[in-house]
Amino acid sequence: MSEAESEGLLHFLFVHQTRPEFTCRFRWEEGSLAFWDNRCAQHNPINDYHGFRRIMHRVTLKGDRPR
Repeated sequence: MSEAESEGLLHFLFVHQTRPEFTCRFRWEEGSLAFWDNRCAQHNPINDYHGFRRIMHRVTLKGDRPR
């Protein structure tokens, strides 16, 4: 597909992925830990933690390859 031809499909996918039934909201508490698998999920944070520091560490596991 050309860039113009793919525009409609990409728009559909971008809107589709943020539908509430496909999202997970995490309620942070002291000592909370969250992680996700970038092979199977898209991390798309919402900036709703004003006044708090967000600390992230990336971990890469050695293991199987996605199929």
